[in-house]
Amino acid sequence: MGNRADAEGSDVEIYRNPLTDTIHADTPTGAPKQLLALLDALGLERKTEVTAGPVYVWHEVPSHLSEQEKKKVATRALPSLLLAGYVVNIPDDLFDTVAYQEAVADIRNHRHPAAAPPAGTRPAPKAPSRTAPAARR
Repeated sequence: MGNRADAEGSDVEIYRNPLTDTIHADTPTGAPKQLLALLDALGLERKTEVTAGPVYVWHEVPSHLSEQEKKKVATRALPSLLLAGYVVNIPDDLFDTVAYQEAVADIRNHRHPAAAPPAGTRPAPKAPSRTAPAARR
């Protein structure tokens, strides 16, 4: 089982699982508990798979949502993750500009359900990126 966040060197890789309508949010192996808790608080569902080797942990946008609602959940997570200093990649086909702007406004107006972790627990800020699926290597 691969992990896109490990492969890309990011904190969170948001993508559509190939041949499905499932939107994943991969975090690196051994991701900090604060990052996993933040993704939980942002409405993504934590999944785990125990193997003979490592325990795999990832998040998914709830599957019962419509396609547009799934994109909104994935996009609305971005501002909080970026504010907390995490590097996040999301392909253009999953990015919803209006949902992003609404999430930023909610943060500015202190209406967002997930607060950023305390400054001492944040990773060093890095530039965010949005990549098209074809641009990944």
